[in-house]
Amino acid sequence: MSEIGLILALGCAAFSGVALLCKHRGAVAAPDVAMRSPLRSAAVLFRSRWWVIGFLLAAFGWILHVVALSMAPLSLVQAVIAGGLAILAVPARRWFGISVGARDLVGLGLCAAGLSFLALTAGHGNGDTFANSSMLAFEGGTLALVGVLLLASSHRRLVGQGWILLAVAAGTSIGVSDVALKALAVTVPSSPLSVISPWTAMAIIGGIGGFLALARGLQLGEPVAVIVAFSASATLAAITGGVLVFGDPLGSDALDVVARCLAFVAVIAAAALLPLAPQRSRETQAVQPAA
Repeated sequence: MSEIGLILALGCAAFSGVALLCKHRGAVAAPDVAMRSPLRSAAVLFRSRWWVIGFLLAAFGWILHVVALSMAPLSLVQAVIAGGLAILAVPARRWFGISVGARDLVGLGLCAAGLSFLALTAGHGNGDTFANSSMLAFEGGTLALVGVLLLASSHRRLVGQGWILLAVAAGTSIGVSDVALKALAVTVPSSPLSVISPWTAMAIIGGIGGFLALARGLQLGEPVAVIVAFSASATLAAITGGVLVFGDPLGSDALDVVARCLAFVAVIAAAALLPLAPQRSRETQAVQPAA
């Protein structure tokens, strides 16, 4: 069952990467997303054909993700999905006409390798039990961090870096949703009524928050940089949840600690390599379909 779960996770990575590129094209063509008006902003986004295509692809990838979580450990699933970042440059160049330079390629590779290694070396606990108190503390604390990032992104002193704060907030919010989904995947099969629980609400809140923050980040930032920051944050949040909530072990010896620190440095280096300049105006940024 675990092998099938990893194959599904790989499919999730492929669909999710292309979905993000479609969403980028739709987001830059849509009016500005307003976090204070979620319903209006969502309605505006869904008027864009490219956003709808990206949403449908992401929905299919999400289904694969949920099934994979029910068959394989959380950290291992996230490792496979993180590794899928390395192939993002192919559709970005060939299908969407997005310029991907040498620094982007190195950044993508470092980020994918670092995140995958972090996930793989996290170890795997029982995965079938969790304490409600640990789950509530993690979900509540992480959502509070998302709120701080969203507020900071709108501060006038941080307006130039608002896109990366939004991308990190979006990824962290999706991480909250992923941990909640893992909890539901553990409890619902044996007790279907447990779908009516706080974890369902957390999964929905995390998903909606990630949806809006990602859309706004894609409007403001360079697509590859936003996607990497978003994916890295989602993976790190999910790995942290696996350790704190589901008991995935951190490592057993000093070598593990050193290797994980190097992987963390690789992720930071990847972020430093990616472009930090804000995106150009929609009129000059809109990308025509590749031939």
